[in-house]
Amino acid sequence: MTADRPVTFTTSAGGIATSVNIGLAIGYTAIHLYQFFVLPLFLLPLDVRCAWTLVPLALLNNPFWSLIHEAIHDLFDPRRKFNLIFGRLLSIMFGSPFRILRLSHLLHHKLNRTPLEATEVYERGGRSVFVVACGYYFQILGGLYIAEFLSTLPFFLPRRWIRYLKDRFTKTESVTGILMQNWTQDEAIRENRIDGFFILAWFGLALICYGSYWPLLLAVMIARAFLISFLDNVYHYRTPVNDIFFASNLRLPKVLATSLLNFNFHGIHHKKPAIPWIYLPRAFRQERQTFHGNYFTAAARQLRGPVALQDLPGAR
Repeated sequence: MTADRPVTFTTSAGGIATSVNIGLAIGYTAIHLYQFFVLPLFLLPLDVRCAWTLVPLALLNNPFWSLIHEAIHDLFDPRRKFNLIFGRLLSIMFGSPFRILRLSHLLHHKLNRTPLEATEVYERGGRSVFVVACGYYFQILGGLYIAEFLSTLPFFLPRRWIRYLKDRFTKTESVTGILMQNWTQDEAIRENRIDGFFILAWFGLALICYGSYWPLLLAVMIARAFLISFLDNVYHYRTPVNDIFFASNLRLPKVLATSLLNFNFHGIHHKKPAIPWIYLPRAFRQERQTFHGNYFTAAARQLRGPVALQDLPGAR
């Protein structure tokens, strides 16, 4: 048996990943056209029981995000132009401008597990634990995606209003303040407005198509909000603070890991974010890494709630 070759992102290796990524993008586009337009226009009027097909499709929300995540890291396609085009198209179907998703996620890598960015961390002696817990549970039970979905709306305001809101209501050193420094630039506002227009058109047309079946569309969006928000921080919950490269690798059956685009190898991804998803398991083996726990157990563990900074490893 030969040892695995070192994992490198070469043109040929990227080509394999790119072919799969484009196929997945086409597949997810077809799925979105089905659940947002074909189902309500043609199938529900014939038999409302067709709505049950939405249940398995809900389970594809996180794999869909994983594909957008490849574009965020310029791994969807080695050609920057195509990477950007696909990233923006997929993000429109997701419900949030690509620039917003991209910069938010890249800042997450830069500030990972710092008190400024950690989702569940609070300072003992600061805000009341009750207030912290309300904010925490809102975020992991749907609030993260709700914020992403609504993030396009402020960019339809006049530019001077957008900049006034940034200066008036965000702190320069906060995560939001850092992001708004980019998002309030002319090019960013223009891009977010264009993507926002198509997002509103996409979901607005879907609402019209569903008509009296609108509660089903609402259920689709609630499922997306919950799954995207609840599983976003699963790799970081109660992990050491002030270690920007640390994230958990979580055990999943191979078929589920592959469908999730190996997102469960999150510790490897944070250490080497330039590795395409196809090669993460190989990198995991080469570095002789071990899993930090089971994926589903780690997800349920988040319900234990926020934790004081002083109680986490790495706190100073």
